[in-house]
Amino acid sequence: MEVDLPDVVAEVREVFERYEKTLVTSDVAALNSMFRNDERTTRYGVGENLYGHNEVAAFRVARSPINLERTRDRVVITICGRDFAVASTHFRRDSLPGKIGRQMQTWVRFSEGWPVVAAHVSIIEAPKS
Repeated sequence: MEVDLPDVVAEVREVFERYEKTLVTSDVAALNSMFRNDERTTRYGVGENLYGHNEVAAFRVARSPINLERTRDRVVITICGRDFAVASTHFRRDSLPGKIGRQMQTWVRFSEGWPVVAAHVSIIEAPKS
C-alpha cells in the first residue's frame, strides 16, 4: 500500500482546511455536507455519541455558534492508498483555559468527494510545561 502520496495529502489537507473554516463560522449546511450521509457515520464528541448522519446533523443544528474560534497545532494527515485518510489535530479555545482539544477524523474518497465517515473530539487538561 502506498502511504502519504503527495497529491492525495494535498487533496485531504484542502478538505480538512475547508472543514475547519466551516466549523469556526458555524456553516451548518456545509458541515453537514462534509459528513457521509450514511447511518454508519459516527461522531464521538465531548459530551455526545452520535450515530448516523441524521444524529450528526441534528447536533450541528442545535449547537451554539458562539465561541467556536480556536487555534490549532500539530495537524497530522496520514494517507493510506488513494482513498483513505486520517486527520488529527490539537486545538485551543479562549473559552477553555487550561484545556486542550483533540480531534480526529476519518475521511474516505467516494464518488461525491471526501466525506468524514468517523470523527472523535475530546478535551483534556493541557500538559504542564
